[in-house]
Amino acid sequence: MTDDVRNIVLGVIAAGISASLGWLARTYLWRRKLRRKQEFLGMPADSESLLVVNREVGGEGVHRYDVFALLELAAVVKDCGAHAQILSHDAARQGIGERTEFCVGGPASNRRTAAHLQSLLPGVRIDTDAAPGPDRAAFHIGGERYPLDPGVAEYVLLARLTTRQGARPVFLFCGQRAITNQAATRYLARNHEKLARKHANGSFCLLLKVINSEAYGPDVVELVADVTRAAREPVPAAPRPSPEAA
Repeated sequence: MTDDVRNIVLGVIAAGISASLGWLARTYLWRRKLRRKQEFLGMPADSESLLVVNREVGGEGVHRYDVFALLELAAVVKDCGAHAQILSHDAARQGIGERTEFCVGGPASNRRTAAHLQSLLPGVRIDTDAAPGPDRAAFHIGGERYPLDPGVAEYVLLARLTTRQGARPVFLFCGQRAITNQAATRYLARNHEKLARKHANGSFCLLLKVINSEAYGPDVVELVADVTRAAREPVPAAPRPSPEAA
């Protein structure tokens, strides 16, 4: 074998080894990234998850933006190699923690959300009065009020909640309008790595603002605050008037 042939053979072998090492490294990083995503979302491969569907406020069907939100979540479930069952909010009569749950919609359109707010986020109060007024759909959290300005500034809660160690999480997408529900699901899909680094596998409740949805749809989202502590603390009861004052 001549020197030229030997050099060519050695070059081919070195290139093959480099390609193999690169492939192994990429595969390792991809698997580690997937494993972290599965842990944060509580969805190992072949596990079951639950998508709880709301109804359109004042209607019988599902708002198209909520359908888009479900599609965003279905893609997340598929990426994890898990399976999803879709249930209507008034048919999801089961406990929490056995399966990862994605609950879409506010308490006016989703009974399941109303139950989760009452038991897991008692510090959150949402005005569900359908009559027009300044407080319609307003959020009240920790003494702060976040009113609805349709199409201009709208709020949505994105929460990851667990009830015990090792339990599967409940994800809430509780918005003032259907388009904000989709904005929250898209925010989760895009920022799950950042959220996992900051909150690990613990509970959190974030207040997001959707900016100018009339022009930008669900894409421009601003993180207003982490309201976990205020949302999990029960609202103090109003003092009763004394007999003397009556």
